[in-house]
Amino acid sequence: MLRKMVTLRRILHVKGDVMCTILLLVLFCLLLYARQVVLSSGWNGPELKLEIHGSTSSSRTLKGASGAKVGQESPTLPAGPSEPQLPPCKPQSKSKPPQSKSKPKGKSKTRRKNAAPTKPAGKPLPTMPPFDFEGYLREKDNRDFKLLIDQHEKCHIRGAEEEEGGGGGGGGGGSKGSAPYMLIAVKSVAADFDKRQVVRRTWGKEGHFQNGVSIRTVFLLGVPRNRTALPLWDRLLTYESQTFRDILLWDFEDTFFNLTLKETHFLKWVNGSCPHVKFIFKGDADVYVNVENILEMLQGQKPDEDLFVGDIIFNAKPIRRRSSKYYVPEFIYGVGLYPNYAGGGGFVMSGHTARRLSSACQQVELFPIDDVFLGMCLQLIGVKPLAPPGLSNLWHPPTFRGAPPPDVRPLFLQGAHGCSQSQCASDLAHVEPPA
Repeated sequence: MLRKMVTLRRILHVKGDVMCTILLLVLFCLLLYARQVVLSSGWNGPELKLEIHGSTSSSRTLKGASGAKVGQESPTLPAGPSEPQLPPCKPQSKSKPPQSKSKPKGKSKTRRKNAAPTKPAGKPLPTMPPFDFEGYLREKDNRDFKLLIDQHEKCHIRGAEEEEGGGGGGGGGGSKGSAPYMLIAVKSVAADFDKRQVVRRTWGKEGHFQNGVSIRTVFLLGVPRNRTALPLWDRLLTYESQTFRDILLWDFEDTFFNLTLKETHFLKWVNGSCPHVKFIFKGDADVYVNVENILEMLQGQKPDEDLFVGDIIFNAKPIRRRSSKYYVPEFIYGVGLYPNYAGGGGFVMSGHTARRLSSACQQVELFPIDDVFLGMCLQLIGVKPLAPPGLSNLWHPPTFRGAPPPDVRPLFLQGAHGCSQSQCASDLAHVEPPA
């Protein structure tokens, strides 16, 4: 009898332990379920929502352009009475929500889609992340990129213009007679449509100048790095190209350290699409150039001889300070001095020199600073860059009536006979301001 009672008590203890264990497991599962419900419903704090105000529009705007504030429209593509109207841009049916992405790894010359990190409204997007030298070294030998927008007939002058262009060119016949006397190439970025318009309407205006010489203009662009901040950028550039026929767009990211690629690809384009151009001026969109003074300087120069003129920098040393925009570590360039090169806002070269530089660019190792890289190419072909007397681009211009935006720098303002800063400023005051 006692044995049966002891056995029964043990059985009851075991059943009790099992029941307690099951009950604890059920309670634990209930706690986990309750926690999941709380987290999924957002009970542990206020719900955060990212709202993007504004709507899609058919207006031709470059959103995220330089100088535009968040929430405001960027400058639209203006069309004056003398300019062709741009075709309407169809609005997007659906706006895609922005996708956040981890911190960008710096410069890359591939076709990766580097989406800019999402930022709340009212805060500007980051400008330029630290330069990734490791990525640069891995990809620096990738120097051939597709030309997305081309201008096949930019250097061909038709009809009556062909006769004037041939007479002002100073020699040549056939295809050489139809080539422009001077080609103006301007470095630009996709968002700077307003700056391109200033150039088109002032010093970069195409046409005929002294002695009937013909001038043509192209703008050199790469793919914008912050593509998510520039919706419809590709369509806008296509419309702009169809209207003005002066856009050259290559399939590399438009970054500071990719300006060397812009240099090499432009020279390659000149060699293939504009081989008989007599002289070339290459500059930036934030300078003002007195083209008539350049043409005066070129009188007597032979386009089939070497010529390279600009603001020449001598005996420049590589900058080893990491905080500098022009920082170059010793393992990339270990020499103590750079070769002589043209700095500032631009330079002038003959078509003969441009063709020689196009060949030299394929032999010189790419360097992250385009001005210095071009100096290396000049050193290879034995051309000495010149700083002609009477020309200056060192003035910091005052604000005066009729001038382009106040952040531009004057270039080649002082003529061969010289002029004071006030006299040159007075000359600029008579420039027709952009509408």
